[in-house]
Amino acid sequence: MPNPRYFLHSGPMALGALAEITGARLADAADAAITVTGVAPLAQAGEGQITFFADRRYRADFERTMATACFIPDTLVSAVPENVAALITSYPHAAFSKAANAFYREIPFATDGQACDPTAQLAEDVVVSPGCVIGPNVEIGMGTWLGPNVVIGPGVKIGSRCHIGPGASIRCAVLGHDVKVSANASIGEAGFGATGDEGGPIDIPQLGGVVIGNDVTVGANTTIDRGAFDNTVIEDRVKVDNLVQIAHNVRIGAGSVLAAHTGISGSANIGRGVQLAGRAGVADHVNIGDGARIGAASGVMGDVPAGETWAGYPAKPIRQWLRETVILGRMSKSKSKSQPEEA
Repeated sequence: MPNPRYFLHSGPMALGALAEITGARLADAADAAITVTGVAPLAQAGEGQITFFADRRYRADFERTMATACFIPDTLVSAVPENVAALITSYPHAAFSKAANAFYREIPFATDGQACDPTAQLAEDVVVSPGCVIGPNVEIGMGTWLGPNVVIGPGVKIGSRCHIGPGASIRCAVLGHDVKVSANASIGEAGFGATGDEGGPIDIPQLGGVVIGNDVTVGANTTIDRGAFDNTVIEDRVKVDNLVQIAHNVRIGAGSVLAAHTGISGSANIGRGVQLAGRAGVADHVNIGDGARIGAASGVMGDVPAGETWAGYPAKPIRQWLRETVILGRMSKSKSKSQPEEA
């Protein structure tokens, strides 16, 4: 369920109305009056919610779903459980996205021109610099400093003794104590997710949040996206350099360090005490074990065991990568020597 601190909820809605909004058709017209109260991914959907099913790999999840309704293509209608109302569409994920947009939207800032919403709760010693905008129901703890032109979105919670640098933007997020966010960092904006229908690409609504622990540093111009449905989580004492991209639903374990230009794709899981050198890239859904180290400019395409050091593209254990690099260098020199000189 999207956090009501960040998102307004509309509903319930009848399946007939959702069919019109999404361009789907009901497998059984008698289901048009059934109502649902929201959307949820297949593995999380419960009674009163609508989900989608388009990939046979998740057949087991679908067979045991508790969802009330589901967007589904014609080719999979035979798999629909008896307790689930089917809305047939060639683009189930796109229909699900349109339904999510119908149910949820971000809570807006105040429209009366006030820079600090009257419902915001700021400790007495919070410093608010010129140009700051603070949304409704924000909570900020003792000793926190907000630099010039900081934007704090609706429902955000910030702990004590935090330092939020000039121009930073924080939305859909909870920050612990002693967090330092440097200038122009962006926390909690929508992550990158797109699907499509006959009209072209469609943004997938990002309805989760960001949870940041204590004593975390976020560098200048770094971006931490909110989760697609669950939260993006940065645990205690994580240190993030400038110009780092952390995508939706990523989890970074306590004490990890990320150097500049690192990019972590969606739903990657970074263990505790991991070190990512500059310009390292991590593919989506990859797991990096506790204490692992990733070399500069490496591309991590698969899981990395705890405690190991990997490098290269695609990344592999560093001894293997160094050995292969030396062999390739020797082969290249040998080949060049064997070539006859041009007249």
